[in-house]
Amino acid sequence: MKPSVLVLGLVLGLALVLTVCVARSPYQAVLQHSRIRGRQQGPNVCAMQQIKGTDKKYFTNCKQWYHRKICSRPTVITYECCPGYEKIPGEKGCPAALPLVNIFNTLGVVGASTTQMYSERANLREEVEGPGSFTFFAPSNEAWAALPTEILDALVSNVNIELLNALHYHMVNRRLTSEELRHGSSFSSMYQDAHVHIHHYSNGIITVNCARLIKPDQHATNGIVHVVDRVITAVSNDMQAIIDIDDNLETLRMAFAAAGLTTMLENEGQYTIFAPTNDAFEKIPPETLNRILGDPVALRDLLNYHILKHMQCAESIVSGTPMETLQGTMLEVGCDGDQLTLNGKAVISKKDQLGTNGVIHYINELLIPDSAKTLLELAEDSSVSTATKLFVEAGLTPHLTGSEALTMLAPLNDAFKGSVTMTPDMRKMMTNHMVKEQLSSKSLYHGQELETLGGLRLRVFVYRNNLCIENACIAAHDKTGRYASMFTVDKVLSPPMGTVMDVLKADDRFSLLVGAIQTAGMTELLNQQGALTFFAPTNDAFTTMTQAELNKLMRNAQQLSGVLRYHLGEGLLVSGGVGSHTRLQPVQGEKLELGVRNYTVYVNKVPVADADLMATNGVVHAVNSIIKPLPLKVEREQNDGPDPPLRSADSSRVDSRSFRNDDLFQKVVRSRSSRTMSQ
Repeated sequence: MKPSVLVLGLVLGLALVLTVCVARSPYQAVLQHSRIRGRQQGPNVCAMQQIKGTDKKYFTNCKQWYHRKICSRPTVITYECCPGYEKIPGEKGCPAALPLVNIFNTLGVVGASTTQMYSERANLREEVEGPGSFTFFAPSNEAWAALPTEILDALVSNVNIELLNALHYHMVNRRLTSEELRHGSSFSSMYQDAHVHIHHYSNGIITVNCARLIKPDQHATNGIVHVVDRVITAVSNDMQAIIDIDDNLETLRMAFAAAGLTTMLENEGQYTIFAPTNDAFEKIPPETLNRILGDPVALRDLLNYHILKHMQCAESIVSGTPMETLQGTMLEVGCDGDQLTLNGKAVISKKDQLGTNGVIHYINELLIPDSAKTLLELAEDSSVSTATKLFVEAGLTPHLTGSEALTMLAPLNDAFKGSVTMTPDMRKMMTNHMVKEQLSSKSLYHGQELETLGGLRLRVFVYRNNLCIENACIAAHDKTGRYASMFTVDKVLSPPMGTVMDVLKADDRFSLLVGAIQTAGMTELLNQQGALTFFAPTNDAFTTMTQAELNKLMRNAQQLSGVLRYHLGEGLLVSGGVGSHTRLQPVQGEKLELGVRNYTVYVNKVPVADADLMATNGVVHAVNSIIKPLPLKVEREQNDGPDPPLRSADSSRVDSRSFRNDDLFQKVVRSRSSRTMSQ
């Protein structure tokens, strides 16, 4: 990189940092960022982002500048004079300060000539040309054009009263710069002292009665003009009054009354209500709706899930943002072009119905929080459709729809291999995926035991990178319903059916290993209580050894015992608990190095062929090779790749008699011979 480029980058970075520190308000921070991005075009030039295909422009912040998107729509960068400056022919940028004139004349040069015209018609010109100090929230020309024809006709047909009153409502009898337009403030207008309501959001957007200030801080000799994107009207009703008089919200009105929330909507506050229409309620299955309406706790949760703790005008949203509801969980409020979205869905049919204590956005779909759902409803809204179907087929519907305190362990669809049909064993297995308490994963602890509906006791394992119940690890955030919870897990549960020794004896792949264990005198170790991890060599692991290695292993009790104990780790480690460079201390020898690559667990570079065979005193992982200590230079590398040569375990601390196990030796030879013949 050239030194000049590096210096320029450092200067720009320092300037951006200083912008944040110096800026006195969110709007000023965004304005200064736009200045910095536009300075290469000349002095006092601001970079603006314009949504493609529209006239909507925004001062740019860092995030928008790099993403080049607003409301999920691409933007183009335009450059124009920053507020208060103008171009001079033949000179770069905007070097000249705009001459200060009175408010009436200022309206004509800032894109509010229609407001200027109506001010003259309403005999307001003399007032805004004369002495005083005013703030004028002046609708842009486009704002007037967007008014419904019948409203505009009513205003201009009675210019001396209706139009004058409307314009006076856009005025405050004092100068208010953008810095003084603080979030949540209100000011008496010049129309009967009716208040205008200001919101100054952290992204730099300022609204008055939910109209966005598109050209703030246009100074005049007798005040200041802020150009806004719509004509605003006086606000007199609280949110409860708005709901009371709208027949389209009749069901919502009755629900608020039943939940005892009417008083809150009448009191002072700054709330946002996403108000479901009557049609939104009618889309819900009657049994679900009746259950919620008849349950005071679920109903209150449902309604509070539609209310934000703060006031959020539609124009303040430029990207998806999680926002906390009164119910306590988050809603993602975003936008897609001109449409406001909730949790990514365009369900808002009418925006910005302003009340004295908040704003209402009408929605055509009811939002049901998890806390108002049954277990079956939680599952149906998740990526566990196969498990849900099996729970129902297993006859567990009464548990899924009732008021029983339960926790469902629901495997992901990918956890089920091939076609799955209901059998007595499958029914028993699904019953053991239902735990008798309503749990939170945050309250689980290592070694905890959970009782299932089938009577089994499942163990909890807490690892640095995962939280597992037996072999199944939690794969998503909890879903907490009205009475029950759902944990999404990555595997079908495989509860322990015996000790480590029992698991090995029940699997023909370990017949040679079982004989070796018995010969080495380790049967009792693998049957006793404890928590062990056995990387168990299959028959293939023994038969792929060279003749010399096999002879040495089978005829030397000390080496055989050392090799087997090196495969046996202290502590119970399921595959989901293995992360990058996990280390496990074996019963004997140097630590085992574990890792994961492409969903396969490796131990000392040997892949695990079959993981998580659960036992009451540990877990078995099948390997098709004998595990050998790693050379020192690769001990901390990712553990996959070719195996190093076998290293002798003569330094074993086990003190046992040397022996020749002819039966076991012959069994291995016969196994190798039969496999060679079959090939």
